[in-house]
Amino acid sequence: MDRAVGDPRRGHPVAGLGSLATALQRHTYADSRIAGSAHCALCVGSVGVAGALAARPLAENGPARTLLTAAVTWAVLGGTTLIRVGDDVADCLESDDVPGARELIPSLCGRDPDALDEPGICRAALESVAENTSDATVGALVWGALAGVPGLLVYRTANTLDAMIGHRNARYNRFGWAAARFDDALNILPARIAGVLVVAAGPDRRGAVRAWKRDASAHPSPNAGVVEASFAGALGIRLGGITVYPHRTENRPTLGDGRDPTSTDLRAALALSRQVQVGALATAIAIAWWRARRL
Repeated sequence: MDRAVGDPRRGHPVAGLGSLATALQRHTYADSRIAGSAHCALCVGSVGVAGALAARPLAENGPARTLLTAAVTWAVLGGTTLIRVGDDVADCLESDDVPGARELIPSLCGRDPDALDEPGICRAALESVAENTSDATVGALVWGALAGVPGLLVYRTANTLDAMIGHRNARYNRFGWAAARFDDALNILPARIAGVLVVAAGPDRRGAVRAWKRDASAHPSPNAGVVEASFAGALGIRLGGITVYPHRTENRPTLGDGRDPTSTDLRAALALSRQVQVGALATAIAIAWWRARRL
């Protein structure tokens, strides 16, 4: 379903989760880790319980359980939309429409688009494609295979909270700490599965392994570093460098040892993302089969 139609343009369930979390934040916000932890627990816990309650009556009804799982899986996946936006950015860059490409960047990541020139746009898009291949597809499929409907909903809620409040700025540095750490914990396994799939599917397997082993640990994220370094090594490009957000500027470590990425490399990254997504589906099927044999 995700490959066929992508995300709904209106009334997206994940947007609904975000709206509910924002409404709850009006009552839970305080500049402290304790308040942020409570907010995260309430959001994630309530969604997980709701998912378990919805799935429980269908435990003995195979077709109905399959339909519910399929619907929730489609709701939390974002791989096709990621590819579409990435293609749109590449189209703009190849037609010298830098302002158009700049306008698309907020749909991919939280960087300040006004601070990006053409090479910066290409790097930002490619790094986002790499990271979100894991976040938007691999993580959801892995947790769906491991924990069913509750796992799908908990994972996507945690990922959404991290995107909303997991920022290192004055308002969320403390309040968003728990959301960021919980999202990191949930992505430890999926990010490394994504890294393995990049190595398996990428055009330069040795380069992917070398960049992963050498560069990933220097990245500020324990998970994004794995997939970004793997993509960089597999494609023979260099990622990292000055990264400007609306509230701060970071000097990211260098990932890979090739050239600066171009729109051609962005196209190659999108093709690699598609392959990794298919590999993630196969991995999820294998995990679900293993779980079924153990139960």
